Amino acid sequence: MIRVFVVYEQEPDPDRYQDHAALCEQVPGGTFRHGKVSRTFVGGPLAYYAEWEFPDEDAYRAAVRSEEFAATGKDAAELGVAHSVHVADVG
Repeated sequence: MIRVFVVYEQEPDPDRYQDHAALCEQVPGGTFRHGKVSRTFVGGPLAYYAEWEFPDEDAYRAAVRSEEFAATGKDAAELGVAHSVHVADVG
């Protein structure tokens, strides 16, 4: 299983993020989830979290080559909230 996860330093505007989430849900082959970070044990300020879960490497590779995935990256930059993107193989 592959997870692409995004952590935001500040919570995005909820109304604007609804539009972004709807775009993220269009990425083929994965399941999209998001929500507020309720706590951290150690580390800097994190306020919001989002992830895609893909069943395998093939689904992940197909998704990141899609127009939908590219559109989410462009849209995320337009949110104006500092964030970082990570990929984990949890299989």
